[in-house]
Amino acid sequence: MTPVTEKFVLHWGEMGTRWGINRTMAQVHALLFISAKPLHAEEITEALGVARSNVSTSLRELQGWGIVRIVHVMGDRRDHFESIKDVWDLFQQVLEERKRREIDPTILLLRDCVAEASRAGAAEAHARGKLAELLDFFLTTTAWYEQIRGLPRSALLKFIKLGDKLRRLLN
Repeated sequence: MTPVTEKFVLHWGEMGTRWGINRTMAQVHALLFISAKPLHAEEITEALGVARSNVSTSLRELQGWGIVRIVHVMGDRRDHFESIKDVWDLFQQVLEERKRREIDPTILLLRDCVAEASRAGAAEAHARGKLAELLDFFLTTTAWYEQIRGLPRSALLKFIKLGDKLRRLLN
């Protein structure tokens, strides 16, 4: 690994732990993201100096997230792996997966809790109000996310760059 690649991979691994992701998994992703060519598991193992089993587990999980895929290289029977290279596509996939794994189940739970608290009457009135408020927040923000994610990238970039102008206009 070059010094710049090593610096990035180590940082991405550290950030991964802060995002709730296994350090090795984040490092595998970083290496694949920055690599100019697909890599096979032995190359990843050697570059990172980690156990082959950790690399295999990380690759499966990254594939489950939809951010790494298997590719085949002519003349080599081993599976090679590459990351989504486009930064916007990568982060959109991560957001989609986080929504599916974290937000959607939370919305289902909140709906259930609000309904249960409503049936319990006065004993759960305070809890029902707080949970309904939280549910409304999640529903509002996910509805906004659905609208935004449907924009073409060029429109999304314009929208993002309008940030401060929009804030001043709304004030």
